[in-house]
Amino acid sequence: TSNAWNWKGEYVGISLVIFTALIIFGGVKRIAIISSNLVPMMALFYLIMAVIILGMHIDMIPSVIHRIVQSAFSFDAAAGGMFGALVSKAMMMGIKRGLFSNEAGMGSAPNSAAAAHVKHPVSQGLVQMLGVFVDTMIVCTCTAVIILLSNNYGSETLKSISLTQNALQYHIGEFGVHFLAFILLLFAYSSIIGNYAYAESNIRFIKNKPWFVFLFRLMVLFFVYFGAVRSGNVVWNFADTVMAVMAIINLIAILMLSPIVWKLMKDYQRQLKEGKTPEFKIDEYPELRKKIFDSRVWK
Repeated sequence: TSNAWNWKGEYVGISLVIFTALIIFGGVKRIAIISSNLVPMMALFYLIMAVIILGMHIDMIPSVIHRIVQSAFSFDAAAGGMFGALVSKAMMMGIKRGLFSNEAGMGSAPNSAAAAHVKHPVSQGLVQMLGVFVDTMIVCTCTAVIILLSNNYGSETLKSISLTQNALQYHIGEFGVHFLAFILLLFAYSSIIGNYAYAESNIRFIKNKPWFVFLFRLMVLFFVYFGAVRSGNVVWNFADTVMAVMAIINLIAILMLSPIVWKLMKDYQRQLKEGKTPEFKIDEYPELRKKIFDSRVWK
């Protein structure tokens, strides 16, 4: 917003704090209603814009894809500049920004996925995996191609969101800059309230006391303002550290739970081979009763 509309961080921060407070003090149900409307609308608008731009340059897309693959695996690039160091840096940056994009492996969304009404847990797990694929391979690829189709790629003065904004300005004029700023505003706001909903359910699981939840809400509002007024580098570095801790904890949990996952997956595949609609019944796996929290939902 500061790049497109020249808004001061302090004003943005205060506005976000006010609107966030109205939602989080209104309860999780209100959060669910807001998020369920904002997120699909945001994604749909962005994809429509991306399809329009790609359609305008459809003849150039094959050469852009070839350029991406060639740049990633070319021998010249490897021989010309410390291949190991470059690959390591690219992987680290890709992992960090990938986590922001799709949150794969972070454990930030299982509580929302668990709220879905499905007959088999593997069904919902596959849906969650599909979400990561769509986000990474479709949305992010569209963004990359839009940037590469512009004349701004390779500019040393344009970085991060400015690169995307200038690419959209190149393709569809000044409207593209404001459109992306609006989409990012929706994304940031929905991310704040959505992640708050995840966090509140965890906080209540740890200590379901009104005063404890109230203090947590105040802390959330503080960090909302903090993120709006601090420099991008400070915010990114802080977020990278916190997300790394989340990922490490969650990956350890995934390894510990992997035997259960394999057993559920085999049950799901067996039912598919038998021509059935997979339905998990806990009575068929009594050894899992004590390992699955509130196993009554699978009766």
